[in-house]
Amino acid sequence: MSFGDYQIALYLGALGGVLPQHPFSYAELEAAALAALPPELRTYVAGGAGDETTQRGNATAVDDYAVVPRMLRASESRDLSVELFGTTLPSPLLMAPVGVLGLCSPDQHGDVHGAEAAAATGVPFIGSTLMSDPLEDVLPATGDTPAWFQLYTPKNRDLAASLVSRAEAAGAEALVVTLDTWVPGWRPRDLASGNFPQLRGKALANYTSDPVFRELVGPDADVGTIVMTWVGLFGHPVTWDDLAWLRSLTDLPLVLKGVCHPDDARRALDEGADGIYVSNHGGRQANGGGAALDWLPDVAAAVGERAPIVFDSGVRTGDDVVKALALGATAVAVGRPYVYGLAHGGVPGLVHVLRSLLAEADLLMAVDGYPTVADLTADALRRLR
Repeated sequence: MSFGDYQIALYLGALGGVLPQHPFSYAELEAAALAALPPELRTYVAGGAGDETTQRGNATAVDDYAVVPRMLRASESRDLSVELFGTTLPSPLLMAPVGVLGLCSPDQHGDVHGAEAAAATGVPFIGSTLMSDPLEDVLPATGDTPAWFQLYTPKNRDLAASLVSRAEAAGAEALVVTLDTWVPGWRPRDLASGNFPQLRGKALANYTSDPVFRELVGPDADVGTIVMTWVGLFGHPVTWDDLAWLRSLTDLPLVLKGVCHPDDARRALDEGADGIYVSNHGGRQANGGGAALDWLPDVAAAVGERAPIVFDSGVRTGDDVVKALALGATAVAVGRPYVYGLAHGGVPGLVHVLRSLLAEADLLMAVDGYPTVADLTADALRRLR
């Protein structure tokens, strides 16, 4: 079966009187999800840094490119598989790490549900450090689908080592280290509502379940003590001097998230990184930095065949996925759309979002004459603006 067959299932369901229960357009999905989320989460999930120019630019940058249709290359089946760190995946789609995912489900177990959606779709799940359930309960729920762990590097090295070793023991197949979130970005929407979930004790399950953290706070710590201890530990400003130490923590593939400059990508690989993750945190951390997609081609040219490149920030459609691949990404991670799918429709809503993205990408490749991911080279695109 092809990913595009999802539309056949939807049409057949309609013949039987069953219409789709979940939105298809991003605008409708966002509206439905924000209506379902509690007020304190709406600004946190939907908002960005500053006046959100970068966040908007992430979502519109793909409009500067067109996929060039190539005829007489039709293939009844497409091969969207990619290889990442020796593992062959059925598609290039990943679920990006989202720190408040756990809170975006009414039962507060959204991290587990994200992992369950990975098991149902074959789309790997990158679990965030900021979970509502311990990573030991989350990562194994992906079943046979790979799970990765994303680290917000704490100031305490023993705590960092503990988190990484726990993730490795729980089955994580790669470690993603986020580089651009050692200090919170300027987020006016959150400031206006006074909303910072972690300061209210939310999404800290990986800390409260950690032996190093528990020893630091003591056996009878109240929420206030836990939160203030977390505040004092979160956000080590990672520099080049830390890279050898991070590399020493695990034999898992080390992927550095937030790299947007080709020189940084080259040096990261020279100093032990195994993968590069091009991202500007969806525009949540710094405004005025341009769309992440604009930095992808130069990073891809610098990396070449040395390592895989993951891309996120502004991915909304299957068309976005195809264009990011043609611009040099090995894999493409989606963020807000799958969070909104979970918030609106639970695991079925999240699965619908992932299957829709894959179906659209697959059908676009079919119609335009690109039967494999390898066919999506730079020649597949033309820059319009």
